[in-house]
Amino acid sequence: MAHSNECLNESFQTLVEKSFIFEDVGNSHSLTVTVSEVLDPQYGMYVWPCAVVLAQYVWSARGQLQHKTVLELGAGVSLPGVVASKCGAGRVILSDSAERPLCQRNCSRSCDLNGITDITVLPITWGRASPELLWLPPVDIVLGSDVFYEPEDFEDVLVTFSFILKKNPHAQFWTTYQERSSDWSIEGLLQKWNLKSINIPLETFEANTDCLAGSTLPGNHTVQMMIITNNCL
Repeated sequence: MAHSNECLNESFQTLVEKSFIFEDVGNSHSLTVTVSEVLDPQYGMYVWPCAVVLAQYVWSARGQLQHKTVLELGAGVSLPGVVASKCGAGRVILSDSAERPLCQRNCSRSCDLNGITDITVLPITWGRASPELLWLPPVDIVLGSDVFYEPEDFEDVLVTFSFILKKNPHAQFWTTYQERSSDWSIEGLLQKWNLKSINIPLETFEANTDCLAGSTLPGNHTVQMMIITNNCL
C-alpha cells in the first residue's frame, strides 16, 4: 500500500518491528516474518489488514511461487513480498512510488530484518512508464495489498499490470482490498484493459479469522481477495 505523505522527516519516525507467524493447519509448518512499521496509519509504512490477508494467501499458495518472479507494487512494509521470498520465489522485486523514497527505504529495512539479501527494491510509480518499469524482467506474479484505495489510482494500477502482461501474458495479479464504499468498483476498468478477475473466498486459505498470523488483524475489517488476469487467456 502506498498512500503516504513524504513530508514526514525520517528522523522523527517512530519505527517498530512487528512479527507475523504463518502456519499450516495442524501447525506442521510455520514461518515467522518481521517487518518494519511506522506508527502512523496515514503513511504507507503501516501494516494494514489487507497486507496480512495477502501474505496469508502467499503462504498458502507458496507451492506456486517456486522459480517464479514476483513483483510487489506499493510495497511499504513489504510483508507479502518478504513472505514470497521466504517461501522460495525465484526472484522477488519490491517497489514503491518514485516520489516516496522513505517507503523504498522501509522495504529494505524489512528485508534486513529477515536476513534477505537478494531482493531488489525499485521506484515504480503506478501508471508511469519509468525506466525501472520498462526494464523489468518478465514477471509471473504481481502482489498488491490495498492498492485500490484511492479511486484516482485504480486505472494507474491496472495500466501498470497491463504493461507487465506485455512481457508475460500469463502473469497473475494477486490483490486484496478493504471494503470502504459501496461505490467501489473496477469492473469497468477491467473491461477497458481486457482483464478479468476472480474472487478468492478467505476461508479457502484460512484467512477468515480475527487473529490472522498471530496478530489482531484483520479484526472487524472486511477484506476481499481477488486474482486479476489477462482476459484473452
